[in-house]
Amino acid sequence: MAESSNLPPSELGVWLRAQPTLTGAAPPLVVEDLPDDPVPLFLDWLRSATAAGVPEPHAATLATVDEDGLPDARTLILKDVDARGWAFAGARSSRKAAQLGASPAAALNLWWQPQRRAVRVRGSVQEASPAESDADLAARSESARGGLHPGDWVLWRVVPTRIEFWQGSPDRNHTRIVYDRVDGRWQHAITGADLGSSAR
Repeated sequence: MAESSNLPPSELGVWLRAQPTLTGAAPPLVVEDLPDDPVPLFLDWLRSATAAGVPEPHAATLATVDEDGLPDARTLILKDVDARGWAFAGARSSRKAAQLGASPAAALNLWWQPQRRAVRVRGSVQEASPAESDADLAARSESARGGLHPGDWVLWRVVPTRIEFWQGSPDRNHTRIVYDRVDGRWQHAITGADLGSSAR
């Protein structure tokens, strides 16, 4: 019996491989004077995406793990980003709430295809105060509040330990700016785009 690794690619596999990738146009990227904190860099990238007309630039994929340790992911809206963390919200009765209650850690990914840019965030997750959760619920439209009442809606924050800013290049020499939190302080390293590797 032939091993599956020797089988020719499927028709779908051939079609998928033929699809264009990295079709956007990346903005200029200056890496000589990066901020010590990743939040200002994220805000700069977010404003750039918004100014370029990227649809829904605040949409993010949130990944959690279930009770069996299997990954689970869904797309949601990023609510805020500041020194406290990266905020998102949802119903307390949701699957993600149960998963975060059992394993309070998550990853976020934002993908701005027209600019060939992505941002990846990972860390522990903390629930905001009831007042903050209620305020977020109150800011939703009346239709979006349907069936919910204070206490059902939760605001969480990913408190990051690692943030990666990725800018793609057609020659696959992608640029990665990685911030790691070490002993309470951010350190960053840069690779790609003929930069070799540098860190500070």
